[in-house]
Amino acid sequence: MKGAVKPNERREQALELPVNSCGQQVVDMASLRAVPLNTVFSKSGKPPYLACAFAASALCNRRQTYSTKGKDEIADTLHRSIVPTMHYQKSLPRLPIPKLEDTIRRYLAAQRPLLDDEQYSKTEQLAQSLQSGAAKELHEELVSQDKKNKHTSYISGPWFDMYLSARESVVLNFNPFMSFNPDPKPEYNEQLLRATNMVVSAVRFMKTLRSGLLEPEVFHLNPAKSDTDGFKRLIRYVPASLSWYGAYMVNAYPLDMSQYYRLFNSSRIPKQGCDQLFTDQRARHLLVMRKGHLYVFDVLDQDGNLVKPAKIQAHLKFILSDPTPAPAFPLGLLTSEDRNVWAGLRQKLLDAGNQEALRKVDSALFCLCLDDETMKDHIHTSHNMLHGDGQNRWFDKSFSVILARDGTAAINFEHSWGDGVAVLRFQNEVFKDTTERPAVNPNSHPAADADSSSAVQRLDFRLDAALRDGVNTAKEHFQTAVSKLTIAAMEFQKGGKETLKKKKVSPDAVAQLAFQMGFLRQYGQTVASYESCSTAAFKHGRTETIRPASIHTKRCSHAFVREPGKHSVDELRKMVEECSKYHGQLTREAAMGQGFDRHLFAMRYLANSKGQALPAFYQDPAYAAINHNILSTSTLTSPAVNLGGFAPVVPDGFGVGYGVHDHWIGCNVSSYPSRNVHEFLQCVHKSLEDIFTVLEGKPIGS
Repeated sequence: MKGAVKPNERREQALELPVNSCGQQVVDMASLRAVPLNTVFSKSGKPPYLACAFAASALCNRRQTYSTKGKDEIADTLHRSIVPTMHYQKSLPRLPIPKLEDTIRRYLAAQRPLLDDEQYSKTEQLAQSLQSGAAKELHEELVSQDKKNKHTSYISGPWFDMYLSARESVVLNFNPFMSFNPDPKPEYNEQLLRATNMVVSAVRFMKTLRSGLLEPEVFHLNPAKSDTDGFKRLIRYVPASLSWYGAYMVNAYPLDMSQYYRLFNSSRIPKQGCDQLFTDQRARHLLVMRKGHLYVFDVLDQDGNLVKPAKIQAHLKFILSDPTPAPAFPLGLLTSEDRNVWAGLRQKLLDAGNQEALRKVDSALFCLCLDDETMKDHIHTSHNMLHGDGQNRWFDKSFSVILARDGTAAINFEHSWGDGVAVLRFQNEVFKDTTERPAVNPNSHPAADADSSSAVQRLDFRLDAALRDGVNTAKEHFQTAVSKLTIAAMEFQKGGKETLKKKKVSPDAVAQLAFQMGFLRQYGQTVASYESCSTAAFKHGRTETIRPASIHTKRCSHAFVREPGKHSVDELRKMVEECSKYHGQLTREAAMGQGFDRHLFAMRYLANSKGQALPAFYQDPAYAAINHNILSTSTLTSPAVNLGGFAPVVPDGFGVGYGVHDHWIGCNVSSYPSRNVHEFLQCVHKSLEDIFTVLEGKPIGS
């Protein structure tokens, strides 16, 4: 938040973020006010995961502005930005609602490779009907509502509602993970040492954010002009209502940071029918889990200052040394349940006198999970960080930092409050701070005067027979669900971003083409595909969908896979280039809010909220099929991130996390039993080999 802003002004800024459009009140303890939010839309669809390369680039390529003050003066903060954190927020452009005819055109283009001629003809007729009658009225009403709600975006309320109304378990269905790279200094990867440093850096991030000193999120197209101290000193004096335009003049694009408010002291609270988001910024304690036990201790003193790192280290050592056996009924499993079931059990917990313990869990800065396992490999890490055994997690916290015995670390985050942009920024900053400015080192000693036995509280819960049965049932459901998930990884070492850029093709387009070719090679068809793209360039933007399957990728895939020897190397290369060009167009459109998915989604929500019958378009099997995303993909590259992953969004799908690095391409892919993930990755690897061979001007197989 702004550094110079008054407390009441900061409160109003925080409350600008819509959090629940389910007709409930969201209680924000930091402001001690109940915020009524109107019911506008209802539930539909599945969520995207993480963020697109557009936003990730802004996160990873920023040049930090650190204070030149002494170490003692900045011990509680990461840095002191010249420009206040929320300086650009007020003047961010609003997310546009596409023209209805553009949405129809883009929708039909995405359907063309998925349908035969007869199916497409029917779908085309239904889509064209959207331009008249009830659908046209829905669009016009959506535009009208948007004009009346200029403080937010047309997708924000419906998107919160979609997440919070979903009744499935957040585990596998919603929560993704991103693992940290190891500390480059091996001795700093010891569990207690790394946990202490990560807690300290996380608190520094929080204090930097809340004091308005965190550098604003900006996508720099010309860093030599915009990412300079001189420009920042100038722009800070431009009124907040005009600041975005000042950045735009030098080809810089500030990103929405409204979601950052929910990073800390936040939890998703299960409620019947629709959950709530809870935040209490007054809380000063950390939640720590080990062996299924829940502990809390303060990491901020009464004045809001960071507790001495040596004391934090002592408290964490005390927890790691606790000989108490694992609980017979670990409550964390309840957060993996169906949301209505969990809501009922939570009420039983409250009725049994566990209000204070639950309040401490919900309001904690974040959750630190200390695992006793040592990670064996990437696959073991992926399973552990995505779901683990369910007993040492509280999946409802806004995010959890998980630390294995060997120091392998990751973030698992609840998805309703925000997308990967805020989480990735946090992860990048924490990794940078822990590796460049660690608070404790291998020669540090925990504070002798910490009195951890008094400072650390292990939370005890009163459980009756119904609650004990609920935990046992949750455990059974959890084990059944995760036992069906398979994760496999692949590294293509024959080239990456540098080679592809030299060949003047988009690295992301090539990766997506390889997925299309791989699926065709394995299953003989082109299917609905999804790539997440951030719309954080707009106020309260969330995500838009890039549809990687196109007539271009279908033609190219068939040429490579089904027509070997029929096309010359030059012809194949031109097809790849066409795929790259079209994918670049789709990416630009999505990042600028000019996709079709969110527009159609919002109109459907509006119809449901008004109790109207859905237009025939929405009853088309082709509409259901294109939203049944068998290939759900998300890309992520960062100096802090080792790998990321998520489960498929449909039972017969693949969850494809991938990164195109300078000299290699990595994939971390999940599936359920109906798909063979190992074979899929073999097909993707073969596809990449063929594409790179052709781009080098050589015939396939040479």
